[in-house]
Amino acid sequence: MPAYRTAVFDLDGTLLDTLEDLHLSTNAALAARDMPTHTIDDVRRFVGNGIKLLIHRAVPAGTDAATEAAVYEDFCAHYAAHCEDHTGPYQGIPELLAHLRAAGVTLAVVSNKGDFAVQELVARQFPGAFDAVLGENEAAGIRKKPAPDMVRAALKRMGATPEGMVYIGDSEVDVQTAANAGCPCVSCTWGFRSVDELLAAGATTLVDTPAELERVLLGLDASAAR
Repeated sequence: MPAYRTAVFDLDGTLLDTLEDLHLSTNAALAARDMPTHTIDDVRRFVGNGIKLLIHRAVPAGTDAATEAAVYEDFCAHYAAHCEDHTGPYQGIPELLAHLRAAGVTLAVVSNKGDFAVQELVARQFPGAFDAVLGENEAAGIRKKPAPDMVRAALKRMGATPEGMVYIGDSEVDVQTAANAGCPCVSCTWGFRSVDELLAAGATTLVDTPAELERVLLGLDASAAR
């Protein structure tokens, strides 16, 4: 029997390496307004709390709200057209998902990325792999992470209960989300945050590869985590 009945995954930095496309779309939106661009490491630090906060962190301090909103719209248009140019699963993720499904684990994705991009990316990169997929949709009253709303909405869509659930992510936002949802968290070290940053955020279970994650989720080797 697997160690968990339900596994809820973050997307960016956990399942998909999206950083280069996020970086390019951020800089394209900034350059269109003659604003200074950022390094990929800057954008790595900016992501995790949704597109609007990514853009708020990327525009120069003191940018007026109307201009910031225009940069956001430019980003969304560019990212919608280019979100898969350099994006793909981390090595071992497709196999992990297949093995979890074969073991009867219910799977979901919850992401602070715009729902338009989440639905497209998951449908194209992981067809049929997930039982529920949610991107940012605060307009519907579902608060974004680290609030527990998205996790609860995913459970409702799947007809699942919080018992036997685990949350998997790569950032401090994910550690907080799991705590707010009242479930264990497994933190992936291959994503957008360093081990030190994860530990500082309160991460208690870390895995270095999807193969290690699989062993933890299926209860095959508890010592795989650190």
